[in-house]
Amino acid sequence: MSKKPWKGRFQEETTDLMERFSESVSFDQRLYRHDIDGSIAHARMLGERGIIPEENSREIVEGLKSILAQIDGGTLKWDQALEDVHMNIESSLVDLVGDAGLKLHTARSRNDQVALDFRMFIREESGRLGDLLGALLESLLRTAEGHFGTVMPGYTHMQRAQPVLLSHHLMAFFEMFRRDHGRFAQVVDNLDVSPLGAGALAGTTFPIDREKTALDLGFSRISRNSMDAVSDRDFAAEFLFAAALCQVHLSRLAEEIVLWSTQEFSFVILPDSYCTGSSMMPQKKNPDPAELVRGKAGRAIGNLTSLLVILKGLPLTYNRDLQEDKEPVFDSADTLSASIEIMTGLISKTRFDRKRLQQATVDGFTTATDLADYLVTRDVPFRRAHEIVGEMVRDCLERECALTDLTLDEMRRYCEQIDQDVYDALSVQSSVKRRDVAGGTAPGRVKKAMEEARVFLDQNTGAD
Repeated sequence: MSKKPWKGRFQEETTDLMERFSESVSFDQRLYRHDIDGSIAHARMLGERGIIPEENSREIVEGLKSILAQIDGGTLKWDQALEDVHMNIESSLVDLVGDAGLKLHTARSRNDQVALDFRMFIREESGRLGDLLGALLESLLRTAEGHFGTVMPGYTHMQRAQPVLLSHHLMAFFEMFRRDHGRFAQVVDNLDVSPLGAGALAGTTFPIDREKTALDLGFSRISRNSMDAVSDRDFAAEFLFAAALCQVHLSRLAEEIVLWSTQEFSFVILPDSYCTGSSMMPQKKNPDPAELVRGKAGRAIGNLTSLLVILKGLPLTYNRDLQEDKEPVFDSADTLSASIEIMTGLISKTRFDRKRLQQATVDGFTTATDLADYLVTRDVPFRRAHEIVGEMVRDCLERECALTDLTLDEMRRYCEQIDQDVYDALSVQSSVKRRDVAGGTAPGRVKKAMEEARVFLDQNTGAD
């Protein structure tokens, strides 16, 4: 590949140190398909508008297709001296088709070129992550459907609080990831603006057709301001926010799996194929994938912070600082993809101990609120009912017994309005059934939520 033939006003070659410090081709070569697609659309438009000869336009397009095949086949060698993916491809084009290749950059700057490539990359990655989230949502829903009716303790402050269906608990995560799915769709909608034609910052003097190139590249609209177009990275920040929040949701799910797999909880049995052992302790079975997902949330949050800090002090328009926008996006896209895939597999293969979940629900005074509600139906003010049940729980703790172990006479010593039907109020299954409100854990409500979730997946994802 030839050295840059267009030194222009510069009389000296850049030093090796400067080339190493400023090059980006080592990572932005990842944009090669988007760069070539954008260049093909630009070249065709130049030819159709008569800005360059049609013959040159055809030569450029065929040359770019040949370069794409070379890159896909691994035969093109990237040259650090040419700085970035854009100059490497253009230089290869000149080597391949001669002077016609020098006309490709007519009416275009690397500023609007990179803004275009980056939008196309994030559009593609957002769609791919949406598909991966679809598979995770499917895994969660199938697990919830398979355990419909299983009861477990719900927690607040990491203390057993009230009985819930395991399906309801899993569907809470479904809702988180459904929102993440929607956020990536919103990222795509917001970036659906072609910056091509903005030039370096002020547009171009050539009679280009911006609407045509936008349509050819799958954009529904063009940028309204050329200065904003080349300096805007809102779409990258929004992508990184969506990725960071999704990674946080994965981390929360991972944390529950870590806790549930401990002997102290013993709610789940993780698949051997997703766990590792200890180099020293032969009895260990460590939930490494969940721990790694939990740890990788820090990377995603850091990538978002990195881009926001880069942007916060930049004057209009393009500044070389923006070269630093890509690696955080690449890293978050890769990290999140791997995390979603590993959690999808882990959830699908994890076994839940129904008996242990049921017992944990019975052991933790989880129906104490139901007893208070019961007293309210007997015309006891709620605050007084709350106090009465608190006294009963305290005494049961001292006696090391459950509320249901108290006789009716013992219960009436605390409140004479209590009657025989109190034991139904203290039943775990009855507690769950009575929470029959929209969004509640009652079986009918949870079943309806799962049915609606199935419709959502059928309509919005490619999950099987």
